[in-house]
Amino acid sequence: MRVMVVEDDIRMARLLKRGLEEDGYAVDLATTGPEAVWMGTENDYAAIVLDVMLPELDGFEVCRRLRSAECWAPIVMLTARTEVEDRVEGLDAGADDYLAKPFSFAELSARLRALVRRGQRARPAVLEVGDLRLDPARRRAWRGEVELSLSAKEFALLELFMRNPGTVLTRTRILDHVWDFAYDGTSNVVDQYVAYLRRKIDRPFGRDDLETVRGMGYRLREHPGAGGRAILGAEQAVS
Repeated sequence: MRVMVVEDDIRMARLLKRGLEEDGYAVDLATTGPEAVWMGTENDYAAIVLDVMLPELDGFEVCRRLRSAECWAPIVMLTARTEVEDRVEGLDAGADDYLAKPFSFAELSARLRALVRRGQRARPAVLEVGDLRLDPARRRAWRGEVELSLSAKEFALLELFMRNPGTVLTRTRILDHVWDFAYDGTSNVVDQYVAYLRRKIDRPFGRDDLETVRGMGYRLREHPGAGGRAILGAEQAVS
């Protein structure tokens, strides 16, 4: 299997390359952010080992650009910084794992094996369905160019629909994912919040993407390439 190591410290890069080759990997080295983005989008890697502190583009931005280019190879980020905020930023950028320096090569090797076993799957940092966009890390959502003002529950509900576009979600499944176990499953809270969400994401834009599937639940329809022009002004659309 082929992996990419992105590390500007030449000594560290060579040590990682040698160790991974002994584990049976074919290893490509990149030493700058732009080089890593180019190599990651041009080659099919089983995994990527990505240092945070890089010249020109840091590891966070490299990770974001690779995910935006639909490069879904598992990414392990390496950093000498141990602050929680840095780990959170790396994971929100699309990384799969995080290892602080100094680290044991045996641990890195084990984490890589675990990630490679899982394989590649699409996991974009920003969700897009038609002209709806949602950024889970920043807690922001848009219809076209209009930013939507959503409550915490409305945001969670929209995120669930956008992670399952075209799929009918039952009321029970929605309750399980958006509300806690203590909530009364016999209430009509799901129907109420779907109605609230429609008032924010559909009606002001002349759309009906969030549809009721009679006797089953609700579904967010996909409209590839839809532009979606707001009928109301931006202030009305998000009120």
